Amino acid sequence: MLVLVAPGQGAQTPGFLTPWLDLPGAADRVAEWSDAIGLDLAHYGTKADADEIRDTAVAQPLLVAAGLLSASALGSRAAFGAVAGHSVGEITAAAYAGVLSDVDALSFVRTRGLAMAEAAAVTETGMAAVLGGDQDVVVAHLEKLGLTPANINGAGQIAAAGTVEQIEALVAEKPEGSTKVVALKVAGAFHTHHMAPAVATLEKAAQALTPADPELTYVSNKDGHVVTAGADVVARLVGQVANPVRWDLCMERFSELGVTGIIELSPGGTLTGLAKRALKGVPNVALKTPDDLEKAAALIAEHAV
Repeated sequence: MLVLVAPGQGAQTPGFLTPWLDLPGAADRVAEWSDAIGLDLAHYGTKADADEIRDTAVAQPLLVAAGLLSASALGSRAAFGAVAGHSVGEITAAAYAGVLSDVDALSFVRTRGLAMAEAAAVTETGMAAVLGGDQDVVVAHLEKLGLTPANINGAGQIAAAGTVEQIEALVAEKPEGSTKVVALKVAGAFHTHHMAPAVATLEKAAQALTPADPELTYVSNKDGHVVTAGADVVARLVGQVANPVRWDLCMERFSELGVTGIIELSPGGTLTGLAKRALKGVPNVALKTPDDLEKAAALIAEHAV
């Protein structure tokens, strides 16, 4: 069973959209999306520097646009048995599964990015990845410092979120058994109570959507559960901005479903990296540039056989 996954915020790098715009029809699609949401995606994906695309209001729609472009380049989705996304990547997954149209997904993520940026401006906050250590020990240490385990990613990685002062305390006092604490390229304490104001905004935005039920097995990053109703998918997209991402449970679900291959949409690398450690022996392909499409096609062909 082949699983398609979409990465979250922090995966973006300057110019990462450039090669994808050379694909047939890609530039026109991005121009249409840009007009629809009032944001020049091509500019930010090709010419903007690291600080500009670190802006939550820019990064989130840019990531969804890149994910959708790379997904369409894969061809038929019939080869995939399941789909999931990490954080904002879950909106990409929802569109790929047929829950939302591409334009609705991008309009929703544009609202999400603006709302989360506004919420992040209230208090100076951030996130840091804690690598290594026992999960229970790490979580207890974070809670002692007043931090939230915002992304429990599995494979020995937890992203902590909180105020700048709390992050600094974590850097100064790593959890017992952990090997490293790395600051993340995000502009706020996402998936925590600091994002509560964004939830109210997204609840209103969701009322304008008409979701369809997923056409693929849709694995939610809230708890690794398979969600079968489009309305439930959207409700989870709304609530997840202020609640932890449990990617560890998603990978456990992939294993239970019998995963035999994983393809990660652009800008790929983060989720396949986790899978290499947590789902040992499962072949995977990360779509970093269109050059990786050939490897993805080979993996798809193996599963078709």
